[in-house]
Amino acid sequence: MFIGHFAVAFGAKKAVPRTSVATLMVAAELVDLLWPILVLLGIETVQIDAGAASPFLRLRFVHYPWTHSLLMGVLWGIGFGIVYRARTSYARGALAIAILVVSHWVLDWVVHRPDLQFAPWIDTRVGLGLWASPTATLVVEAALFIAGVGVYARATRPRDRIGAWGFWGFVAFLVVAYASSIAGGAPPSPQVVAATALLGWAMVPWIAWFDRHRDPAGQPLAPSR
Repeated sequence: MFIGHFAVAFGAKKAVPRTSVATLMVAAELVDLLWPILVLLGIETVQIDAGAASPFLRLRFVHYPWTHSLLMGVLWGIGFGIVYRARTSYARGALAIAILVVSHWVLDWVVHRPDLQFAPWIDTRVGLGLWASPTATLVVEAALFIAGVGVYARATRPRDRIGAWGFWGFVAFLVVAYASSIAGGAPPSPQVVAATALLGWAMVPWIAWFDRHRDPAGQPLAPSR
């Protein structure tokens, strides 16, 4: 799942208005942000399946228990939540962050073929395999994304043009990136996949930028900061 993870982060902003949506995005995507690092280090393994019937199955995730097992997702979530709580004293935000990290495994379980583990030492692999049906995948992800973006748009309001156009520009970017990943061919190598995935870190400043220029709906507009 791709834009579905961003969707739940957008939606969570309503519950924790004091937490930057950039932090929520990092939480929802944390294991995917760490995964390419481990692939490049040779700790986790992905293979290219250029002949896959579905464009969503071009990557075969052979071994990635340290980022994508349920237990490690819980541990990553607890760790991130503890760090955030220590830095901000915002307990609700810390809880939301921990839940978002774990939500990544749950959403992946819906779409992945059986390749997700419960723990690094448990060989059982699970996954409902929604990716085998491109149409069903598109419907589910689009519905999640529209709902998440809608919640964020209603829960916050732009203070200036940055808050408006920065946000909608990012939404448009995600849609184009998602469409390109589906329409494009198979990537040339696992290393290219991992290097490209590292670009996800570059989106964080953009997200933080437009979120700083939006205020919780129903509150007086604050001066630009």
